[in-house]
Formats: sequence, structure tokens, C-alpha cells
Amino acid sequence: MISKSLALQVLNAGLATGADFAEIYLEEVNSSVLRVENGKTQGTSTDTTYGAGIRLLNGFKSVYGSTNDLSKKGLVDLASTLAASFNEQQKVSVSQIKKVRSKTHHLPKRSTKDVSREEKIALLKECSNIMSEVGKEIVRSITSLVEEHKEVTIFNSDGKELSDSRERNRFTMAAVAGNADGMETSFSGPGAQAGFEYFTDVVKVRKLAKETAEKAIKTLKAVDCPSGKMPVVIGNGFGGVIFHESCGHPLEATSVSKGFSIFAGKKGEQIANPVVTAIDDGTIENGWGSGNIDDEGTPCQKNVLIKDGILTSYMVDPFNGRRMDAKSTGSSRRESYRYEPTSRMTNTYIDSGKSTPEEIIASVKLGLYAKSLGGGSVNPATGDFNFAADEAYIIRDGKIAEQVKGATLIGNGSDILKHIDMVANDLERAQGMCGSVSGSIPVDVGQPTIRVNEITVGGNGGELK
Repeated sequence: MISKSLALQVLNAGLATGADFAEIYLEEVNSSVLRVENGKTQGTSTDTTYGAGIRLLNGFKSVYGSTNDLSKKGLVDLASTLAASFNEQQKVSVSQIKKVRSKTHHLPKRSTKDVSREEKIALLKECSNIMSEVGKEIVRSITSLVEEHKEVTIFNSDGKELSDSRERNRFTMAAVAGNADGMETSFSGPGAQAGFEYFTDVVKVRKLAKETAEKAIKTLKAVDCPSGKMPVVIGNGFGGVIFHESCGHPLEATSVSKGFSIFAGKKGEQIANPVVTAIDDGTIENGWGSGNIDDEGTPCQKNVLIKDGILTSYMVDPFNGRRMDAKSTGSSRRESYRYEPTSRMTNTYIDSGKSTPEEIIASVKLGLYAKSLGGGSVNPATGDFNFAADEAYIIRDGKIAEQVKGATLIGNGSDILKHIDMVANDLERAQGMCGSVSGSIPVDVGQPTIRVNEITVGGNGGELK
């Protein structure tokens, strides 16, 4: 995107007043969205963006700026403006830049760039119609294909040039069911760092469309969830969002390095039941949150965060690693060139255990089965969270009974880890978008079916009986 000679000038302009590290992050993104509602095409939106972010570090201080003016003047002026934040003797200079090649994974077999608009719309319409035809209760069926093609180049004062090419695609489906008592919505959104083949050969989107509509209709008939403390079985796949939010964020160096995390200073300690092993793995082939390199050029890696209940690692970026005296774990991410990078999750999940889902359900005499979770919130400093279950059932005498709605799981991240006492062998991952200080990024969440032996459940159905 820019020459090495220009990169050298920009880096040295940034280093002139005492910064000990400088970095240029450049990207070009081509994205598009195709949308179909009730079997009718709603149009296509396309967008192309490009720009550069420049970051200077000096000890524990960081300054960052971005621009889409990639001319010599635009970039050198930005670097000089940022350098004005420091007033010291020059410590570092860069005389040459060498290309560093990284391993290439996560390649599409059939890039969406090579698939015709007509073929894409045909599949979107087919899935929309499948949802509409499930039952007369379906009042809206919406499908969309979200495509992103990103080219990244990084230059830094270590004399390195790194680059990466990334294609991510997501197929979303929303079914809205309604009757005299109200409306319910069900959503599915499989995605991958892969091509169109992911939706035709790996994920059976037609089958998923039918299941999405059936879920919305079933929820119409659900009764209000009871409330109180009870054992809860949380389903696999997107059920892992509860670990992502309540425990994953507090394990990011963004909060750990400043002492703002409930898990700060606890490495090597038993923080969870011994049945819990948790992993953040940015190397999963074609994973939604995977990468060849992170957004500072460090190779992505598999990080075991919790092993048999013991905290073994944090997710660390180079800057926060300075405070922690810790090396980068390939966890530095950002939404775009407009954002300063920091430690973030990639594909984060609780690993498989030894129980079966059937054994876990059978172990509960009276409790809740949260088959899938929806949105929620967490305070990383305290670990307090609440999550809505978008499909839930009462468990009676070890069997799944009536469906309930309005269930909310309320608790604390460090506390729930100790109360996970059974983990099944049916690990699945699901895709989502995670928002934090460096913007919104694609992440996988996941887990097998798990049992939490006691957690507070909120609902409007009175006491569980």
C-alpha cells in the first residue's frame, strides 16, 4: 500500500522525540451485504475503505492516530503530530525493513468474489422461503450474506514488514413468529474465515433455516420462567458466550495489566472446578476469529487459559505485556485502522469433558436447561454478569419438560467457574461479534453442554416447583 522507503520516513518521524517503538498499520477492506426479506431481494450494499493507523510507544505510554490520507505528507504529518506527545532524545531509529513471511491458512476454497450475485441471492431466497413455509406463525423471514475481504500490511520499528489477506463471510437468518399473545424472534448466524463453500458443504443452511423458524414458533408457546437459585444446564455452542463475557474479558491483558480484572495476579491458582479447561485458539483452521497473524504481526497461537481449573495464561498484547513482564500471545486485535489494538479473544471455548449431555440432564432433579443463550452484559472489574436464555426448558426428574421464556442467568464470573461441576463431550462453536475498546471484531464462542450446580435465575414465573 506504501513503499518501504516511505514507511522508513514515517517510522523515523514518529521516533524522533523519544518513542521506543513505532508501528504503521495499513488496511484495505472491500465489504458487501446482500439481504432478502420474505423471499424478496432488498438490495445490495457495498463499501470500500482504506487507511492507516500509526502508533508510538514510550515505556507505559501510548499515542495513536489514524488517517485515510496515504500520501507522504499525510503520513509523515500524522507521525510528527503524534511524536509531539514526547519530548526526549531519540532512542531508536530504523535503517532498513525486511519482509517477514507468515504461514498461510484459512484460505477459501471458493471465494465469494468468484460467486455470482444471482447464485448468492438464490440461496438467500431459498432459505427465506424455507423459514416462511414452516408455519403460518412466521410473519417475517430475513436472510443476509455479509462478505468482507481485507488486506493488511504492518511496518514497525523492529524493521519488519508483515502482511495478511483475510476473507470472512457470514450467512444470517432471522425468523419472527407472532400470534395473539405476542412475537418471538430466532436468529442463526454461521460464519467463517472461508469461502461460499462453508454455507453449502460445511453448514447446511437450508436445514438451519428450518430449525431457526421452528425455534421461533416453539417459543411462542413457552410459559414464564420461574426464578430463584437452582442448578442450570447450559447447552453447547453459543452457550459459550457466558464464559466469553464473564470470564474471557477479565482474562484479557487490557484489564489484567491495570489490575482491573478479578483474575489479576491469580496465575497458577485454582480458579475453577477441576473439570474446567478453557482455551483461546486463534489457529483453528477457517475459524471465524482465527488469523495467520494478529493485528500487530505476531503469529496467532493456541493459548490454554485454564487447565484442570488452574489459571495458566492470560491473553496478552505487546503493550500491556510491558506492564505484566509477559510476552505477546498473538492476541492483539482491532476492528479497523481507526482503532488502537489491544488484547482480545479469538476463538474462545471450554474444552470437552467426559460426561454425556444425557448424563448431565439426568443428574438434575429440578432445574433449568438453557439450551441457547442470547445477549448479556458483564463488568470485567467485578465479574458480575446477566445473560438472557433465548431457548430454555424446566428439567424435572432428570428429563426435559416444559419450555419457558424470559429466563435470565445472574451471577459472577469467578463464582460460576467454581460451580461448573459437569462438562460433556459435545463441544461446538458458534460465531458472534465482540465489542470492546478496540472496536467490534469477529469471535467464536463455544463449549460442550455443562452443568452449573447453582446459579440465580431471574424470571416472572414465580418460584420453581
